[in-house]
Amino acid sequence: MGRGKKKRYGRRQASYTKRKLRPTLQGTLRVLRPGVAHIVSDEGTFVVARRGLREAMDGDLVAFSLIHKGPSDVQAYVQSVIQRGTVTFLGSYADLAPLGVVVPMDERIQRDFLILPSDHSARKHKVSEGDIVSARIIRYPTRNEPGIVTIAKRLGSATELDLDMESVVASYGLAVAFPEAALKEARAIAVDVEQALATEKIRQDLRNLVCVTIDPADARDYDDAVSVRELDGGQIELGVHIADVSHYVPWNSSLDVEARQRTCSVYLADRVIPMLPHELSNDACSLMPQQDRLAMSVLIRLDKTAHVLSWKAFPSVIRSRARLTYEQVDSVLAGKLHCSQLPCEPKLASIIEKTLHTLNCLSHQRQQVRAKRGSIDFESVESRVVLDENNRPIGVSVRQKTDATSLVEEAMLLANECVAHTLNDAKLQCAYRVHEAPQADALLGAVALLRELDIAKGALGDRICAGDPYAIQQVLSSVAGTPEEYLVSSLLLRAQSKAVYAPYNQGHYALGATAYCHFTSPIRRYSDVLVHRALKALLKGKTFEAVELVCATQPQTTAALASDAKFARAARVSSAVHTSQKKTDLLPQLCRTCSEKERTADAAARASQRVKMAQYYDQRIGEKTMATVTGCERFGAFVTLDTTYADGLIPMKLLGDEWFVFDEAHMSLTGESTGVVLRPGSRVAVQVRSTNIPRGQIDLALISKDELG
Repeated sequence: MGRGKKKRYGRRQASYTKRKLRPTLQGTLRVLRPGVAHIVSDEGTFVVARRGLREAMDGDLVAFSLIHKGPSDVQAYVQSVIQRGTVTFLGSYADLAPLGVVVPMDERIQRDFLILPSDHSARKHKVSEGDIVSARIIRYPTRNEPGIVTIAKRLGSATELDLDMESVVASYGLAVAFPEAALKEARAIAVDVEQALATEKIRQDLRNLVCVTIDPADARDYDDAVSVRELDGGQIELGVHIADVSHYVPWNSSLDVEARQRTCSVYLADRVIPMLPHELSNDACSLMPQQDRLAMSVLIRLDKTAHVLSWKAFPSVIRSRARLTYEQVDSVLAGKLHCSQLPCEPKLASIIEKTLHTLNCLSHQRQQVRAKRGSIDFESVESRVVLDENNRPIGVSVRQKTDATSLVEEAMLLANECVAHTLNDAKLQCAYRVHEAPQADALLGAVALLRELDIAKGALGDRICAGDPYAIQQVLSSVAGTPEEYLVSSLLLRAQSKAVYAPYNQGHYALGATAYCHFTSPIRRYSDVLVHRALKALLKGKTFEAVELVCATQPQTTAALASDAKFARAARVSSAVHTSQKKTDLLPQLCRTCSEKERTADAAARASQRVKMAQYYDQRIGEKTMATVTGCERFGAFVTLDTTYADGLIPMKLLGDEWFVFDEAHMSLTGESTGVVLRPGSRVAVQVRSTNIPRGQIDLALISKDELG
């Protein structure tokens, strides 16, 4: 009887599924964590139903169907795998003679893979029990059969490697090695400045300009340089010079295909996984001091108040005169470092010092210009674990915005806008950087928390909920320099929409920009390479002199940069170069991939810092410090530690002897005995109790402030 019912139920279920799961769509599967995945398709992004993955793996191109389980509950079911996205993975080796087994380090891969007795790759690579290996999939697993792999490379033993960091690399599917074809192309590259000047009519020689690079002290790839010149009438010419990566990476070359797949460099706590081989990123394309380098330059003419008068963009040759760090620049600006101590030719020291002061003045003026048009500057803190030569944590570096970082940022923002307007006015498709206004629901949640903090009350909160950027500016300004600054900025930042790449310009909400793109980091972002190619296509389709002339003589209204009344816009070149049009059909997918991989790279970087931060605090069990509550849940309170800005959790069991009640409406925890209320913004004393290094988790206990000592 039971079997009969089950059989009839099975027929009804199959009939329902057949009726409801059509038509079949196509998309890319993204597994976020075990059992949680979504599919990105042209029709949208859909959550994969429980047990809806079948044999698919992260990155696979899949055929899928949708089923509506409710008015707003649409779930996807994988029907089949069209193309595999995972070819190799990292895992630990186990010898179960006569078979070998590779257990994936990526927790999203829920199957172990076998090595057949006839496969001698373990012996060939001298792999021992417990070693970490790179395995290449020969046969993918099904519901009935295990997957088969062969060992491509031995990475090391468990004692030789930081397995927690290797798990991060594996779990985010980061490519750690370049294919030989790409490496061969990179090794063949030679910098030939004179040939480029002789053969490219639109390339200009700017080696007479005093250009400098300004980067973090630990930077290895220098893809931007800046210069300034004083002009008649108090005007200033700001020069932004960017490594000409597209000159060395032609479309569809092996280097280009690999960069297209990676789309960006990934900056982990203990390493950089570059988009391009080091022969390019650290040599041929790097704007090293005292070396002639090919660049893409934007020369921007500004008036006394830093409003844009005109600009021109073109390929160039430059020579960086000094490689400066943010710390050196801040010291010069503060009068703590004399220009004679800068790493440059003595005769240029005073010129470079004046350049830095001029750039700093422009930076402050440009911030005012952007603020007037509704640009929002969120205060952020970058906390990075400092490692020794063996990648063991020895400290934490907290980086905040300074005059040095701001002067570079403002120059880059302005160059990006100029190039975006040039391309947009020429009606060229490209990888524009698009940022939409935040969703009302996200803002409502942020404002509710702000009101709990006695911030953004009344009409001001209503304006924020409506997406008024000036209201957001007002709130951020009101908490500047207070203990609540970081929390408030984080709340409002999390409420913002995610910026993405798109083939058409749609403006940038947070910057208050009517056109924006990424142009200034082609060594580490593929979107910038696409922008460089589009700009070169425009310049070659119309003579450089004509484009420059129109840029300088066709000032537009305030619509150009919202508040730059004299901002001249680029020519509307109707005969846009057709060579780039062959690539436009790929642009939507390229933009989607750049957006997806950017999010993956950011998530991997954060995960790696959490792992290293947990390693750091694993040596400091029992340490006491102050912290700020950033969120409350039924299981405890999230906090940010004062000294390192590390995130930790006070689980419910470590909140003390009393019971805390969670109030979802006010996102708070209240002690039943004492009435103590924990909510975002609360200041608390905590003690480090334990760590979970693989998960990057730090558990803390709530203590009294008297116990801090």
